Amino acid sequence: MKQFLTVMALALVSVSAIGLAAESAKEEGFVQLFDGKSLTGWKVGEHPESWTLKDGEIIGKGLRSHIYYVGDDKPFVNFELRVDAKTEPKSNGGIYFHTKYQDEGWPKVGFEAQVNNSHGDPKRTGSLYNVVNVLETYVPDGEWYTETVIVKGKKITIKINDKVVVDYDEPADVKPQGDCTRVLGSGTFALQAHDPGSTVHFKNIRVKRLD
Repeated sequence: MKQFLTVMALALVSVSAIGLAAESAKEEGFVQLFDGKSLTGWKVGEHPESWTLKDGEIIGKGLRSHIYYVGDDKPFVNFELRVDAKTEPKSNGGIYFHTKYQDEGWPKVGFEAQVNNSHGDPKRTGSLYNVVNVLETYVPDGEWYTETVIVKGKKITIKINDKVVVDYDEPADVKPQGDCTRVLGSGTFALQAHDPGSTVHFKNIRVKRLD
């Protein structure tokens, strides 16, 4: 029996090691954009009071505000971005990409991957906002999940955990509308604090360039 238990213990250790190796390989090549302790590399537009740091999280709650990643001078073109997020009830937020810094207002450049599981806006988490809208709720409030945005050429893929919810190919004839540029190009990332009634948590923000 003792020999059997020893063999089983070694087997469990081996399985755990394989699992850890697989998880490590899954994240290989990713760079953290948020150090978990400060907003180094980030710049807030209007209403900086809408953002707080707590327990390794960036928390958005308050008047409309966007916090932009400015820690790399090289624009992001093709990439895989992974953000761990959690919403509180009736909360709205967002993850922007191919955008650029603005002092105020809703970002006019780039796209938004929606963060919203129960807010009054019916466009749910994973939506490529106002381009491909997701109406189904895939994750509950109060639960951490990973939102992944992949841009490669003219294709945008959005995943909630491991489930693909958006698979969008940009038409060749798409053009900017008005003063908003919703056309694939290049840029940086931003997180959104939507309104005083919304509280959204972000952490473990990492990206891998695919250029």
